[in-house]
Amino acid sequence: MLILGIESSCDETAAAVLRDGKTVLSNCIASQIAIHKKYGGVVPELASRHHLENIVPVVNAALSEAGINQDEVEGIAVTQGPGLVGSLLVGINYAKALCFSLQRPLVAVNHIEGHIYSVPLHIACEAERSKTSNANWSTLFPALALVVSGGHTSLFWVRQLSHNGSQEEQYQLVGRTRDDAAGEAFDKVAKLLHLGYPGGPVIDSLAKKGNPLAIEFPIAKISNAKLDFSFSGVKTAVLRYAQVYLENELRGLRLHRKEKSFLEDLPQSIYDVVASFQRAVVESLFNNARRAADIYKVRSIMVSGGVACNSWLRDRFKAGFEKMGLPVYFPSPLLSTDNAAMIAAAGYPKLVRRHVATMSLNAEVNLKLA
Repeated sequence: MLILGIESSCDETAAAVLRDGKTVLSNCIASQIAIHKKYGGVVPELASRHHLENIVPVVNAALSEAGINQDEVEGIAVTQGPGLVGSLLVGINYAKALCFSLQRPLVAVNHIEGHIYSVPLHIACEAERSKTSNANWSTLFPALALVVSGGHTSLFWVRQLSHNGSQEEQYQLVGRTRDDAAGEAFDKVAKLLHLGYPGGPVIDSLAKKGNPLAIEFPIAKISNAKLDFSFSGVKTAVLRYAQVYLENELRGLRLHRKEKSFLEDLPQSIYDVVASFQRAVVESLFNNARRAADIYKVRSIMVSGGVACNSWLRDRFKAGFEKMGLPVYFPSPLLSTDNAAMIAAAGYPKLVRRHVATMSLNAEVNLKLA
C-alpha cells in the first residue's frame, strides 16, 4: 500500500511517500529557515504564505522521487495539529482537494504522534538498509517517549504502537512543559546572545568549546513530584547572567554578528554560558525521563523531535539509561525534525483500520494526544 504524507504544522512544507508504512520511497522538505532567520523565530503569517507557494511543488517532488503518479497513491495522511493554524490549513486543504479529486481516503494525524512514530520508522529503515529482517516493533513496548522540539516537550508512556493496523495505539501523557518548550528555550537564549537562528544547532556546536560546569544554571523541579518541565527559569537565568557579566562580549557580538565567521572565535565566556545552559536543559529532560522510566517500568526509551539531534542530549541519555539496562532509540536527523515520512508512518495503521477523516476536517491548533 502506498501512502502519501503531508506535513505543514510550522515552517517546513513536507511530503513523503511510504510503502506499507515502513519503506520510505521519498521524503521531501522545503525549509523556511532562511526566511525567518532575520526575525529570530517563525513568523506565522510568512510561514503560511510560503506553504501556499511550496505545497504543490513539494508534493510533486515527493511523487516524482518515489517514481509514482498521483493515481497510484492509495491514501493520504495529513497533519491536523497541533501547530500554527494558517500553516496547518494549507496542508489540510490541499490534502482534502487531492483526496476529493482522486477519490482516495484521507487520514488525520497528530503531529506529536508522528514524532513518536519516527523512531520505529527509523529502526525499520535501518533494518532494510542493512538487509536484515525487519525489527519487531513489539519488543520496544511499553516504552517511554520523549518528544522534544521547538514547539513541544512532552513525555508519554506508550503501551503499544501498530505498524500493520492490527491494534489501536495507546498513549498516556505523563509529563509536559509548563512554559517554554526546550527547543524554544534554545532559540530564545541564542537570540539574546546574538548567536543567530535556529538556536539549537548553533548552541550544540558552540557548547563543544565550553565548560558545561562553569556556571550553575537552575534545573527546575515541579512540586508534588510531577514529571512536568519548566524552561523559562533557566532562560531568565541566562539573561540575568549575561546582563551582569557579559556586557562587553554582547556588544561585540552585536557589532560582528553579520560577519560570516564571527562564531568561529568567540570569547570563552560565551562558550561556557551556552555549554552550561545546554547542560541544565538536558539534565532536566534526563532527570524526568529517568524518574518516569522507574515509575512506569518501560522496556525502552524513545527520543524524537528536533532537539533529539542535540549531541549532548544523545550522549547523556545513552550513557544514563545504559546504567539502567534500558536501550535508547533516536531517529535519524532527517526524521527528527519536522517531516512528512513520520506523518505517513503514523497514518498508515489508521488507513488500514479505515479510521478516515471526512471533507469537513479542520485544523486543531491544540490537538491533544492521550
